[in-house]
Amino acid sequence: MRRVVVTGIGFLSPLGDDISTLKENILQNKSGVKVIESWKDEISGMATIIAAPIAKQDFKDIPRKYRRSMGKVALMSAKSMQSAIDDSGLEKAEIQDIKTGLSFGSTMGANETLMEWISTVYTNRSFKGQNSMLFLKAMSHTISANLAAMFTIKGRNIPTCSACTSSSQAIGTGYESVKYGMADIMFVGGAEGLHYLSEGVFEVIGATSTGYNHNPHLTPKPFDKDRDGLIIGEGAGTLVLEEYEHAKRRGAKIYAELTGYATTCDGNHLTTPSREGMGNVMNLVLENANLKADDIGYINAHATSTLKGDIEESHATYKIFGDRTPISSTKSYMGHLLGGCGVVESIISIMALNSGTLPANKNLDNIDPECADLDYIREHREVEIDHVMSNNFAFGGINTSLIFSKI
Repeated sequence: MRRVVVTGIGFLSPLGDDISTLKENILQNKSGVKVIESWKDEISGMATIIAAPIAKQDFKDIPRKYRRSMGKVALMSAKSMQSAIDDSGLEKAEIQDIKTGLSFGSTMGANETLMEWISTVYTNRSFKGQNSMLFLKAMSHTISANLAAMFTIKGRNIPTCSACTSSSQAIGTGYESVKYGMADIMFVGGAEGLHYLSEGVFEVIGATSTGYNHNPHLTPKPFDKDRDGLIIGEGAGTLVLEEYEHAKRRGAKIYAELTGYATTCDGNHLTTPSREGMGNVMNLVLENANLKADDIGYINAHATSTLKGDIEESHATYKIFGDRTPISSTKSYMGHLLGGCGVVESIISIMALNSGTLPANKNLDNIDPECADLDYIREHREVEIDHVMSNNFAFGGINTSLIFSKI
């Protein structure tokens, strides 16, 4: 069993594209949620007109020959991967080695391209004149396919597509690939681009926040009794996972060790969260990391601010950890990044591990009495910890849990 470490980080988020900016914005309790003016014209009758776009929207530094087949979800991923490569110090020969691979995921391909493609075909009743790049932008594995071509990845290429666990499953897949000797280096992560189609999906099932259109910074409110649903956001992230001895030989900077990963399925309802399923995956990841519940110093919760989801997750967590382990949901700062949430929240968890600063639950004014009696972080907390857990749960009853540790 080989050890797996994180040697590079790159991301785009609603609160910045580098660790120092992200940390400062969280410490200042800033919100990435904004009114999306274009939605008022693009589609009628939306109950929610707020979301969390990425801070920077410039992709011109990506060469045009690669941009041609990339929608926004792939463009963001390419930017994050380039940042992670720069951060890791990897040489071109190492990136192109057959033992270097990638695993990336998203809920869907580029929603904006999918809408353009389908509406044009439906209107014209013909495929004539269609841009040949449209499918490459909209296909579900557009990220992994485009990144492999742009960065000349010749090892394993494993796309993941599991909604809100897409990027956390990608991290787990990369972890297993390195741990069991199928790769020495894996680029892992995921993304989601902001589009009213994603918002509409949650609006139809009554899961979005609708009461804060004029005060976007006050929502979402995970674990709060006045929460009224989630807010979607966009973002992308890349982690460089590397075999420990390989990283040591090249003198790499090491952020953390990825010591545990688990994924399970409820095998039950497609959208209703399962307290048992959430608990199962947390127990399994502790077993995988050879740790006890008391070893975990911080939990980054999935907690999206939905009425049932927060309650079920809190009770699943309490059954294992009691009220001993500090917990917060950083979706309260930037909404739900869907396919990108797992990797960005993993980066925030690593940031907390190394800085000793645990992020508070923003907008948590009154804890819902229906939620379990956990140690909800109400103010940013300074504490020395050795292990952090990051949890994500998705439609289809898919559950993931990751543990990062100091090395």
